[in-house]
Amino acid sequence: MTAGFSWELRVEVKWLEDFLALARTLNFSKAADERHVTQSAFSRRIRQLEGWVGTSLIDRATYPSRLTAAGERFVPVAEQSLQVLYQARRNLQHEDGTDARTVTLTALHTLSFTFFPDWLSRLNARIGPIVSHLRADSGTMEENLNSLIDGECDFLLTYQHLHVPMLLDPQFEHHTLGRETILPVSAPDADGTPLHRIEPGFSHVSYQKTSFFGQLVAGTIGERLPAENRVHVGSMSVGLKGMVAAGFGLAWIPESLVKAELADGRLVYAADREWNIDVEIRVYRSRENRRPIVGRIWSMLDKP
Repeated sequence: MTAGFSWELRVEVKWLEDFLALARTLNFSKAADERHVTQSAFSRRIRQLEGWVGTSLIDRATYPSRLTAAGERFVPVAEQSLQVLYQARRNLQHEDGTDARTVTLTALHTLSFTFFPDWLSRLNARIGPIVSHLRADSGTMEENLNSLIDGECDFLLTYQHLHVPMLLDPQFEHHTLGRETILPVSAPDADGTPLHRIEPGFSHVSYQKTSFFGQLVAGTIGERLPAENRVHVGSMSVGLKGMVAAGFGLAWIPESLVKAELADGRLVYAADREWNIDVEIRVYRSRENRRPIVGRIWSMLDKP
């Protein structure tokens, strides 16, 4: 930078990331740990950002800390600025060569191997070879959504249900790709009847509260589940299926994941249809993602 430029032009991305971490935690120590820096370095960077903005963003006279009025107004500015920068970086990284055919997806764990392979095959058949990069399911809906919001993926492949709200701005749009039924299943006893069934005090294995299925089950039938009889908690359907097969209790599992076991009797239905939960399979993207391959895929999905 030449001597004629003001230091005020040198706002750094890490300052914005620091500020948003502090806005979430309202705790300098926790935010510094999250950002993997010392508290003194973190505080210095926040003050540098305030110097660049020209006003205080944090009220340090209170405990815990809180945002000033200016800080509250600056949160969406910082979020949108980072989103634009992240997406621009991704677009530039994928302009040429193999990257031009590469798409990155965040997918719920179950969908990544029950639905995604066939869906990708259909895409390849219609628009040519796609190089797919699948991000691991974080186990929480918030982090999966953030991967799309922050531009870390081109698409989010997920289940959807009204009891699991998708808190996304209008810039994000979706296509419904299919439907799935979430079933209560159990291991069978010697007679082939459910070892565990829905009755007073039944044992069940359940999902972490922050996962999609944790929120789904809690929102739809949570009041009818006896918490004192919860014998295991996990984040992945395939893990809960294993616990069910081992006889620990019943669980709600996507039908596509237990179709073979239900067909050969290794698992059985644990209740009638009133306990089923129907969900949609959706794919989301940001309208601000200008990558040609993303546009081609979306245009194909618009066609019957």
